[in-house]
Amino acid sequence: MKLHCEVEVISRHLPALGLRNRGKGVRAVLSLCQQTSRSQPPAPAFLLISTLKDKRGTRYELRENIEQFFTKFVDEGKATVRLKEPPVDICLSKANSSSLKGFLSAMRLAHRGCNVDTPVSTLTPVKTSEFENFKTKMVITSKKDYPLSKNFPYSLEHLQTSYCGLVRVDMRMLCLKNLRKLDLSHNHIKKLPATIGDLIHLQELNLNDNHLESFSVALCHSTLQKSLQSLDLSKNKIKALPVQFCQLQELKNLKLDDNELIQFPCKIGQLINLRFLSAARNKLPFLPSEFRNLSLEYLDLFGNTFEQPKVLPVIKLQSPLTLLESSARTILHNRIPYGSHIIPFHLCQDLDTAKICVCGRFCLNSFIQGTTTMNLHSVAHTVVLVDNMGGTEAPIISYFCSLGCYVNSSDMLK
Repeated sequence: MKLHCEVEVISRHLPALGLRNRGKGVRAVLSLCQQTSRSQPPAPAFLLISTLKDKRGTRYELRENIEQFFTKFVDEGKATVRLKEPPVDICLSKANSSSLKGFLSAMRLAHRGCNVDTPVSTLTPVKTSEFENFKTKMVITSKKDYPLSKNFPYSLEHLQTSYCGLVRVDMRMLCLKNLRKLDLSHNHIKKLPATIGDLIHLQELNLNDNHLESFSVALCHSTLQKSLQSLDLSKNKIKALPVQFCQLQELKNLKLDDNELIQFPCKIGQLINLRFLSAARNKLPFLPSEFRNLSLEYLDLFGNTFEQPKVLPVIKLQSPLTLLESSARTILHNRIPYGSHIIPFHLCQDLDTAKICVCGRFCLNSFIQGTTTMNLHSVAHTVVLVDNMGGTEAPIISYFCSLGCYVNSSDMLK
């Protein structure tokens, strides 16, 4: 039985001697072994740790020799085995989580002196080919090179499969828990599985030149909220992004060029870490009011169908306010938690898409809507011209929760 992972063996005597461990694991093959003999019964199993520099490996007795297992992060491919003799901690990382669980179970049996259910290895040096599984980067740019009969190396951190004719995301990719960069550009993918959100370390996702028509709300609620920093959705067929998209607050680089976008998410201003935004050649008629809250280094909105600001405002004031309007404003103003387990789902959607007045208050269905222009240099250091006429201004919508707010802010609409 073997396990491929990174290993660091730490002596517990080091702190007493005033020394520190290296703090870095090495790629290794762990084997559960027995030394075979024709004349004697099978010997107890032991752990053999082999590295590329030491293929014969180092042996550690297991029978009644394991002091403790540390498995809090086993689902992330990490665990530590503390031995009694020698007094060392064997720290494992970047392992396949299911393989790691099975290997630890076998080690527990060996520690108790029980028979291991799975076959154990014989004491032979590990071959160099065993270490090929530690590949961290794989680039596939043609259909003929795409692996059909064997899995991707579990240790991959960067995977690119472009020009392979993929119509869906290969589920084998979603088992690569160490992935930090996934490039699926130039394929025919129409839909993203929600399980992409299970890639807890994913920082860059490239879906350029596919057939996507939407971006899943489930992905916006996934662990991508804390990990995803770069997203390329260029050259697809996306008309709108869900309002929940703005929960991906670690995003720094967002590319939406050459889609069919007719609007940005209304709460795009919540992307506080966004620095590079490109949405050229779409069908945007105007920008949402929260666009003013962005702080960008680079902005490209060239080739959109921006409309001229309307002279007359759209008035939808209600007097008196409905119970729904008053309740919604109270919930949002006081930041009262809500969800579909508390109130109907359609009310959650209304709250998610509530407008924000220029005064900072919220409004649902009672408001005045006005359109003006903004110079894009007010939100970005570098701005690509929005048209061939040399302009850097674009129409933006503003909302007013009352007639008083509209009158007090009327200068901004001139």
